[in-house]
This record gives sequence, structure tokens and C-alpha cells, in this order.
Amino acid sequence: MKRFLPLLLVLGVASVASAQTRAPAPAPPASSQANPTPAPVSALDGEWKGTSDGGSCNAPLEYVITIENGFVDGSSFDTTARGPVPNTTRAAPPEPTPGLWQIHGVARNTGPFSLIAVASVKGRSHREGKLSARSDGGSLIITETAGCRRTARLARG
Repeated sequence: MKRFLPLLLVLGVASVASAQTRAPAPAPPASSQANPTPAPVSALDGEWKGTSDGGSCNAPLEYVITIENGFVDGSSFDTTARGPVPNTTRAAPPEPTPGLWQIHGVARNTGPFSLIAVASVKGRSHREGKLSARSDGGSLIITETAGCRRTARLARG
């Protein structure tokens, strides 16, 4: 009996394993998802990069913007922005200047369109700006409508 016990265990495990076969996957239902409508494509789709002039603040911004199906998402970075400095006068420290701006909006193929820029800053100040953008030949022109009034010419990149 001791000789047959391992053989019975092996045969028992094999029969259990063969009983656990998977059923075939059900066929997907026929619906409109079989032929989805393609997303609208904008003539401005792609990645845009460039540097602005300093404007009245004398602080140029580096822009990196992606336009996908007309939706604008990107950022601009101020390389001259400074964080908190040592406080030698023991007065309240000044708020740090915004160094990173998040840019959002919807692009139009023809004519100018508006973008919103929100500063990434800590503290109580919430800074938001408006930008105006337009296509000019093979480039994208972005202008601040207030504040430093910087202008950037972005190229596909």
C-alpha cells in the first residue's frame, strides 16, 4: 500500500488540475466602440519650445508647451527666480518669486486664443496670469497680457 500511495497522489493531483481548465473568453459585444471616431486634430498639435524676452521684469521665461487635439498643457520656467534670502534685518521675509508657471488652455487653428498661467508658489499668494497666443507661420507667439508683458516665439521641437 505504501508503494501505491505516491502514485495515487500524483494521479489525484493530475485529475484535479485537468478539471480546472479555463473557459474561452466571451466574444466582445458588437457596438460603436469597434470603430471609434478619431479625436479632432489641431494644426498646432505637437511640442513647442522657446524663450521669451525679459519684458519689463528683465526675466526671460523658458517655455515648453504640448498641444494635443487642441488642448494646451505646458509650463514656463524663470531661470532668474530666487527663493527666500537670508533675513539679516529680522523683518518679515519677502514672498519668493514664482519660478514655475503651469499653462493651460484650448488652441484654435485660426486667430488668437487665450491661455491661463498659474504660478507654482508656496505661501499665501495665489498668482495667475493670462496669456495671448497666435500662430505666425511656423511658430507660435505667446504674449503676457499683464505683468511683465513678455513675448515668446516658440518653435516646434
